[in-house]
This record gives sequence, C-alpha cells and structure tokens, in this order.
Amino acid sequence: MIERKIYFEKIKPFIDKDIIKVLTGIRRSGKSVMLKLIMKELKKNGVDENQFIYINFENLRNRHLCYADTLNEYILEKTENIQEKFYLFLDEIQEVKEWEKCINSLRTEDKQFDIYITGSNAKLLSGELATYLAGRYVEIEIYPFSFKEFCSIYQNINKNISKEEMFEKYVKLGGMPFLHNLNYEVESSMQYLKDIYSSIILKDITQRNNIRNTELLERIINYIVMNIGNTFSANSISKYFKSENRKVAVDTVLNYIKACENAFLIHKVPRYEIQGKEVLNVSEKYYIADHGIREAILETNERDINQIFENIVYMELLRKGYNIKIGKLNNLEIDFVCTKTNNEKIYIQVAYLLASEDTIKREFLPFEKINDNYPKYVISMDRFDMSRNGIKHLNIIDFLLKD
Repeated sequence: MIERKIYFEKIKPFIDKDIIKVLTGIRRSGKSVMLKLIMKELKKNGVDENQFIYINFENLRNRHLCYADTLNEYILEKTENIQEKFYLFLDEIQEVKEWEKCINSLRTEDKQFDIYITGSNAKLLSGELATYLAGRYVEIEIYPFSFKEFCSIYQNINKNISKEEMFEKYVKLGGMPFLHNLNYEVESSMQYLKDIYSSIILKDITQRNNIRNTELLERIINYIVMNIGNTFSANSISKYFKSENRKVAVDTVLNYIKACENAFLIHKVPRYEIQGKEVLNVSEKYYIADHGIREAILETNERDINQIFENIVYMELLRKGYNIKIGKLNNLEIDFVCTKTNNEKIYIQVAYLLASEDTIKREFLPFEKINDNYPKYVISMDRFDMSRNGIKHLNIIDFLLKD
C-alpha cells in the first residue's frame, strides 16, 4: 500500500475528533487507499479492527444499503449493545440516496462514531446537502500522484533511472495511482486510462446528470482538453459548433462543463484583474485532473508540451494548497496568481523552454510590470538559471520535487 503522507498529514489532526472527514476527488485517485491507511494507523494505535465498519457502495453486494434508512438500521444493528467507539468508513457514499440524513441521524445517537466518507462528485456537499452537515465536516480533496510520489514509486521498478527520464514518463502517463501495478507499461497504462475516462463519462457524468447526448459531451470535453492553458468561454464552444453547422445552446455547454467539474475531471480557473483586484466573469481557463487521461483521450501530450507543463504545475499548486487565478495586467497575462489564507502570495509563469530572447521577454515582462514584492517565478525545462531583476527562474523538475 502506497503511503500518501501529504494527505495523511491533513487528515491526522481530525482522527478521533467529532467531525466528519470527507475525502473527495476524481475516480481512482486513491480515496479508498486513504481509508485503508487510516485504518492501518488506528490499528497501530491500539484500536481493534472489530470497531471498523467499511462499506463500498459500488460493490453490488452492498446495493441493499444504498438507502439512508436501510444503512442507518444496518449500522445500528452492527453496533448494538457494544460500548466502544466505532469507526465508519463509507466509500463512494454518493451512491446512497439521502446519505446525509443517515450521517446526521448517527450523530444524534448515544453511541460514539468517528465517520469517514469518500465521494467522486462535488455535488456531494453542495446546496441542501451541506446544510445537514454545516460546520460538522472537513473536506480533503485527493489528487492523482504528484511527480514526487511518482518518482518514489517508479524507483522501485527501475532504480537506475534518472529524474529526467522519470519526468518524461510522467509527462506521458500522468499520476493515476493504479498504473504502478502495470509497471507503467505504456500500452496497458493507456488502456487503463481510457477505461477510467469511460467510467467517469458513464458513472460520474452522464448517469448522475441524466445526460443523453454522450457524443456531444465528449466533443465538449475534447474541446476543453485541447485548449488547456487557453482562455475561452461556453460561448466560444457554442460558436465552435456553429462553425460546424451544429446548434448547441450556451446553457447546454455550461451544464455539461459543470457536470465535468462536479466529477473532478476538470478544474475551472477564473481570471483576476491584478490592478483592480477583482475577479473577471468571462473567459476562464480549464485544466484536467490528470494529464495522463488527456494523453489517453487525444494522444498528443508530447506535441502540446507547453500545455502539459502548465497543467502539471497547476495541479502541483493545488496539492500545495494554493487558491489559484489567472492574472490579467492590461494586455499582459500571468499564468498563475497563487494565494493562501495566511496572506502568502506567489506569481508563476510556465514555459517549456526559454529558447529565444522573445520567449524570455514574454515570460519575464509581465512580472516586471507588477508593483509588489511577492515572489515571482518562471518555471521551465531549462537547467541554466535565467533569474533576473528579482524574478526567480526554476527548473520544472526541481520545482516539482521540492517540499
């Protein structure tokens, strides 16, 4: 079992606390493994495994438990006349109708329950559902492997491989955890990634949102992943279809995009006016949760290397806990304006190679126009340090491997 310390350290302060731990993220990102790691830690600390109740609601054997009242009754029967605290691990709980009522009811019982749930849909905690659990839960999103995690696994397969060779592999295959079971063999890995994509389309998007036009959905997803790192809007996509003599309403595009966001397949990043300090409501950027899935869909990661680098850096910034926006400064653009609640702020530009003076100027110039003292970084594949005027240049591999 792969230790995922970055997430375990986020969960650890809440173990044995009266707060519901909600693990979310794209399908197959490792949420179930995190539940097993928590169980392992509890056992290490002396908790008897008879105090664990683990249910995976995607297992057909548990189909009868996919209703709030049935699940509630089952858990109470299992814990009847037992005084010890019970640890509930409820995997893919979005399959349970009105699950939040069951969880809320269990919290009113005299028994002690420490509750952990996972879900592959962002609507899990939206709207009315969240009101049942308001102030009583903490959400932790689980992402696919970072490059650092990828390296720690891949070195067990090939101890003599260089960081550069591992990065080349990571660029192509991405970070979905199960790939290590396939030894990162390209053909089988690509098939697995295509299967994940099909599963997300079927289970997490079309079925959950009653989408009937799967062909249109996939065309919209293709447009988005082909335009990673570019600003566009739902109206842009609608016009694209119009150019092909196909009428697709802007509202339809918006609904399909939202369904993809809810399945954690894509992330929307708004634009931010740096001088006016306001978020702009038009033309966002989108990034995919795992660039390996993009390779499986389009088979073009190496051809679109600038976009992939930008996607990799974006996901790493998410893992590090940043709130991310696209910076706009007059007619200039900054790839990422990154902030944290402790007032930390950094600016980041991403390029494949700083191969010409024009490229160097394009990447560094926007930072020279920003009148503040927050750190500014240009990240690229180049090994030669091109830092200038207080703007730090970083090699992308070094950036991804540092704590």
